[in-house]
Amino acid sequence: MNYDLDHQDIRDGVRKLCQQFSSDYWRRCDRARAYPAEFVDALTRSGYLGALIPHEYGGLELPLLAAAAILEEIHRAGGNAAACHAQMYMMGTVLRHGSDAQKAKYLPGIADGAVRLQAFGVTEPGSGTDTAALQTTARRRGERYIVNGQKLWTSRAEHSDLMLLLCRTTSIDEVERRSDGLSVLLIDMREISEDQLLIRPVRTMMNHATTEVFFKDMEVPVDALVGDEGMGFKYILSGMNAERILIAAECIGDAKWFIDKAVSYGNQRVVFDRPITQNQGIQFPIARAYADMRAAELTLKEAGRRFDAGENPGEEANMAKMLAADASWRAAEACLQTHGGFGFADEYDVERKYRETRLYQVAPISTNLILSYLSEHVLGMPRSY
Repeated sequence: MNYDLDHQDIRDGVRKLCQQFSSDYWRRCDRARAYPAEFVDALTRSGYLGALIPHEYGGLELPLLAAAAILEEIHRAGGNAAACHAQMYMMGTVLRHGSDAQKAKYLPGIADGAVRLQAFGVTEPGSGTDTAALQTTARRRGERYIVNGQKLWTSRAEHSDLMLLLCRTTSIDEVERRSDGLSVLLIDMREISEDQLLIRPVRTMMNHATTEVFFKDMEVPVDALVGDEGMGFKYILSGMNAERILIAAECIGDAKWFIDKAVSYGNQRVVFDRPITQNQGIQFPIARAYADMRAAELTLKEAGRRFDAGENPGEEANMAKMLAADASWRAAEACLQTHGGFGFADEYDVERKYRETRLYQVAPISTNLILSYLSEHVLGMPRSY
C-alpha cells in the first residue's frame, strides 16, 4: 500500500536498518523477555536516536516530525521502539532546562551511544497518574541530596546509564500548590551502589523491560539538579507534547502494520472458493481501521507542525495520541479477526503486536486523562479531578 509519507529519505533509511532484524528476531526477544540490544545498538550507530539533539552536541538536529517518522517506521516494520524511544523525548528536559555543564557532559555521549538515557522515574505505586502525590523525597544535606522512595514502571532502568528522576524536595504541606516543590535530578546510575539503588524487573504481558526501583539513602551530588529546585513538575510537563506526538507515531506504525498484514493475509486466504476479503464482514473492519489511522495521522502531522513551529500543540498532541492509540487498537482487532485462529499463533506475529499496541490505551497517559484535558483546557468545563 502507498501512504502519504513525509521525510522519505529518513523513512527509507530506517526501513533498510529494520530489514536486518527479522520477525524471528523480535519473536526470540519476546519469548525470552530479552532486551533487543543488537537493534538498539544499530539504531544508535545510525544516529537515529540522536535525531533531536543539536549539531553542537553531535546529534542530527532534526525536527520532531522526522523523529516521529523514525519511530513510526520501526513499528510499521514489525519492531517495537519502546526499547529506546524514551531517549528521544527525555533528553529534551536536559536540553531545555539543564545547565551548560550537564549538556556538555552528557548530550554528546547520548548522541553517539556512549551513554544511554532511557530511564524515567516518575510513576509510583501509590500515586499513579496523580504525579503531585508522589512520595519519593530528596533532602539536601550539604553538597548532596539524599533520596528515599520507590518508583514503578521505570522501563529500561537495567539498560540505562542515566535516569531522570522526579522527586519531592519540599514537603507537600509547605507549598501553595501540590505540584510545587518537585524537582528533577539527572542521576548517573553507574556511580550509585546497589545498597542505595535497587532495580527489580516487573514481568508484563509484553516485552517492555520495565522495572520497579527502590532508593535507600541514595546520595546524589547537588549538581545533578536539573534547572531550579521545586520547578520539576513544569519541566516534566514541558516535554509531554513531544512524548505524546512520538508515541502517536508508534501507534500509527502499528496500525499500518496491522492493516497491511490483514489485507495481505485476507487476499490470499480462500474460504468457500473466494478470498475472505471479498466478504464485507472482513472488508469493513479493515477499511474502518484504515480511515481511523489516516485521521489520526493527519492530526499527528498538525501536532508535529505546530511543535516544530515553536507553538503550543497541547490540544493536537493529546488528540493525536488518543486517536492514534484507538486506531492501532482497532487495526489490531481487525487483523486478529481476519487471521482467525492463526492470529493466536506466534509465528504470524499478530498476537505479539496485539499485546504491544494494547499498552497505548493506558500509557504513557490514559485515554481518560486526555479526555479530561480536552474537557477542561479546550472546552472550558470544570476540572474533574
